[in-house]
Amino acid sequence: MRQTAIPFLFMRGGTSRGPYFDRAALPADEATLSEVLIHAIGAGHRYNIDGIGGGTAVTTKVAMLSRSAEPDIDIDYFFAQVAVEERVVDYRPTCGNILSGVGPAALELGLMQATGPQTRIRIRAVNTGARVEAVVQTSDGYPDYEGDTEIAGVPGSAAPVALNFSDVAGSVTGQLLPTGARRDRIDGIDVTCMDVAMPVVMARADAFGLSGYEDAADLDTNLDFYTRMEPIRCAAGERMGMGDVSGSVTPKFAILAAPRENGAITARYFMPRACHPSMAVTGAQCIATCAVMQGTVADGLAQVPSGSPAAISVEHPSGAIDVLIDYEKTDAFRVKSAGLVRTARLLARGEVYVPARVWECSGE
Repeated sequence: MRQTAIPFLFMRGGTSRGPYFDRAALPADEATLSEVLIHAIGAGHRYNIDGIGGGTAVTTKVAMLSRSAEPDIDIDYFFAQVAVEERVVDYRPTCGNILSGVGPAALELGLMQATGPQTRIRIRAVNTGARVEAVVQTSDGYPDYEGDTEIAGVPGSAAPVALNFSDVAGSVTGQLLPTGARRDRIDGIDVTCMDVAMPVVMARADAFGLSGYEDAADLDTNLDFYTRMEPIRCAAGERMGMGDVSGSVTPKFAILAAPRENGAITARYFMPRACHPSMAVTGAQCIATCAVMQGTVADGLAQVPSGSPAAISVEHPSGAIDVLIDYEKTDAFRVKSAGLVRTARLLARGEVYVPARVWECSGE
């Protein structure tokens, strides 16, 4: 039986990589969609040998784009985190690094047109409802990929993609502080449970006997840490109103330490069963917010400027990521917006094939 061919772009977005699809080219129902993505990525094998995944959580991500029906939005961005060694797809989170490629991909797919040397694209993250304006460098109607912007975790330089996030507080749980407290104590560990662009549970590294400056590879071999961390993450998820999160990649987990390279704070971010080799865009926004809010686990560690908006540099295993946090420092504390600059690059375009028994496209 012939296979089903599905057109796609293969792009790097920030420090992640994966296929970008026109949502209309994929099955409409979620169950079939999940099977298609599992086969396309090759989920269920540590190397994703029978698909186009890269064998890590940052290379098994999928973006699905469509023109938005909302009058003030250009593109709807639907994200899928496909597992590496399990045949599982999670639609609950979003990914800010992959979002870096959404603007260029929308232009490449013909979902909208370039408007000049800079094209502003209003994006809605379908999974969380967050709204983002992306500013993409363009010429002759197409995205520019060459430029002088460097981001930690990616070799060389490329054209900048400016991202400005709004409606990020309470992206999943509906509340900036889902437990109602700036600190909670779970199993003897103080944590801050926060929801800014992504629900994240944060603790001080030294609470786990760690420095916070460990390499990602060293942390991934520290089974004692994961054994201690995972029950805390799951208990925090319950307190955050997210239910049983044992089978979900959210909430994420992060450990914090004082900066040592002139940044605001040092962090190691977990996805949640592997340490991110650099830093998630969504996670960086949450960590930066934690850094500027008094009374959190970051209080006393973070070195932050006074006033708002505040430029917060989050140090991570590959370098640092800069977040511009605009907030109101009132009793309630309100996050107004968060801005970052990332890069993206089109790597390939073509068709990915899945068995016809999984999905035989009939023009849906």
